[in-house]
Amino acid sequence: MAVNVSEATFDRDVVELSKQTPVVVDFWAEWCGPCRQLGPALEAAEASRGGRVLLAKIDVDSNQGLSQRYGIQGIPAVKAFKGGEIVNEFVGAVPPAQVEAFFDSLVPSRVDELLAKGDELSLREAHELDPRRADVAVALGRARLARGAEDEALEAVAGHPGDFDAQGIAARVRLSKAGVGKEGLEALGRGDRATAIDSLIAELPNHPGNGDGDSTRDLLRQAIVGVINEDPADPNAREYRSKLATALG
Repeated sequence: MAVNVSEATFDRDVVELSKQTPVVVDFWAEWCGPCRQLGPALEAAEASRGGRVLLAKIDVDSNQGLSQRYGIQGIPAVKAFKGGEIVNEFVGAVPPAQVEAFFDSLVPSRVDELLAKGDELSLREAHELDPRRADVAVALGRARLARGAEDEALEAVAGHPGDFDAQGIAARVRLSKAGVGKEGLEALGRGDRATAIDSLIAELPNHPGNGDGDSTRDLLRQAIVGVINEDPADPNAREYRSKLATALG
C-alpha cells in the first residue's frame, strides 16, 4: 500500500529505505487527471510484488522543496530509488504494461517468478494472478497439452485469440478432436518436433483453404507456427518456416 511521504520524512522513508528495498516515488497532485489515471497501475504493480518494491507518493503542492530538489517539471513524475540513488524514471500516465516493465527493472513480479518455475502448478497460480498475460496462458496451455489435457489447454488460452502461440495451442486441440494430423500430433506427444512439423506440413495439400481463417488448412498453419515458436532457439526454425511458406504457396 502506497505511503504518503513529506519533505520531513523523505530521506528516511525513501532514500535510506531504498538501501534495503527498492522504492518507487510518485510525484503527483490532487488536481492532476493523468496522476489519478496512473495511480491504480502503480498500486497494482506494488501489490503484485508482495513487499519487494515499495510505493511512496509525494504531493507536489505540499512539498515544493522536493519538487525543486528533483527537478519536477511535469506530473505524474515517477522515480525509482535503489541503494539511495535514482535508478530509473519516467514522466506521464504510461500504459499498465510499461508500469509493470518499470517495476520489473527493480524486481521481478510474482507472476514472472512463477512463470520462470515452469511447472503446471506454478503456471496455474500465475494465470490466476494475471489472466491477461498471454505468455503465461501459453505456457500453461503447453503444460496441459503435455499431459494430454486438451480441454484444459484450450481453456487456458481462450482469452488470447490474437496471440499466435495461443492460436497454435487452440488449433492443435481442434485438429486432434477432428482427427486431422494424427501422425504429427502423436510425434509432438513423443517430443519429436522435427517429425511433427514435417508431418503437419505434409498434411497441408490435403486441405485447401476457404479463406475464412477457420478452415482445417488454417488450423494446420496455426498449429505449425505454434510448434515452431515453442523453441525459438532451434537452429532448424528458419528451415521449418521456409518449408511452411512453400507448402502454403
